[in-house]
Amino acid sequence: MKTMLSVDGKKIVRISDEKASKLYEEGFRFVPKSMWKEQVRDVEKPIEEEPTKEKNNKMSRSTKRHLRKANK
Repeated sequence: MKTMLSVDGKKIVRISDEKASKLYEEGFRFVPKSMWKEQVRDVEKPIEEEPTKEKNNKMSRSTKRHLRKANK
């Protein structure tokens, strides 16, 4: 796989080696994969916020056991 940038600099594509050689003849140039990651891959993903963890107020078994012993 190769990462290439169009002549006008607006389009970054990830393509196979065979297609890359054809596009190179048309004027595309090779660029680092990190450029594609920053400008294409990470931009298209929607940003998902992690749900906040709610506190669980459920008593543990040991707490329940201690309460039963204290109430007897």
